[in-house]
Amino acid sequence: MTTSLGYVLISPCRDEADYMRQTLDTVVAQSVLPARWIIVDDGSTDATPQILAEYAAKHPWITVVTRQNRGHRAVGPGVIDAFYAGYQTINPQDFEFVCKLDLDLRLPPRYFEILMERMHANPRIATCSGKAYVEQGGRLVNEGHGDETSLGMTKFYRVSAFAAMGGFVREVMWDGIDCHRCRMMGLIACSWDEPELRFVHLRPMGSSQQSIYTGRMRHGFGQYFMGTGFLYIFASALKKIPEKPYVLGAAYMLWGWLKSALQGKPRYNDLEFRRFLQAYQWRALWVGKRRAVEEIDQRAR
Repeated sequence: MTTSLGYVLISPCRDEADYMRQTLDTVVAQSVLPARWIIVDDGSTDATPQILAEYAAKHPWITVVTRQNRGHRAVGPGVIDAFYAGYQTINPQDFEFVCKLDLDLRLPPRYFEILMERMHANPRIATCSGKAYVEQGGRLVNEGHGDETSLGMTKFYRVSAFAAMGGFVREVMWDGIDCHRCRMMGLIACSWDEPELRFVHLRPMGSSQQSIYTGRMRHGFGQYFMGTGFLYIFASALKKIPEKPYVLGAAYMLWGWLKSALQGKPRYNDLEFRRFLQAYQWRALWVGKRRAVEEIDQRAR
């Protein structure tokens, strides 16, 4: 594989005119620029197409792919469908790294340079990211993602690892399944909370085009689909009670799992994966996520 072309960004987007200039400007200002940036306009009806055309005209490494308007914003499988509409326009082997990047972020200037340095230093890292913060009351607040995952809004991957694990699953919880699958393969998924890797997430985590409660229910369904057991989702819901929107948010997340189970909805069709996941979750309940991940990592060495 050639590494001369560095990294390629692929950004699914729809109606991001309120946020996207901040993402575009902070990518253009990166200390190491992407070799290519494929931005997939997934049927925008606001000023997104005009803004994209403006930046593409200034920067020849930006390419815009336009998809037909389906009439609504799609999450989960829809976002991944849009990602692959961009991915299929490149030869992945021309790049060392690929990143699925959302257009509602404000990135620090050395973000991608540091991620590449970390991955060059440790060949077992398959995917990584920094940490997401939101602006609240004039200060930045950590969104609270675990260190054992790369964040869905900036999924930075080694191309070889992305191909080996089969890419993203086209369903809600795609951004959890991929990290667990990396660990199944003996590889590392991680994120770091350091000043030069902290980025601002301009759209709240777990929100929805309908409401944050819909987003929490969707998360509960995603956990069910992935294979999460009831005790683990119950413990996760209890942990969410102190977070806004406090008790209701936790209740909606738990109901999303329970409703899916009661309806007998299909689960991720990989029994080996679901067994691996539930074994990890049981261990995490006893010793914590960090220790459970460390034990998997030690066995893989």
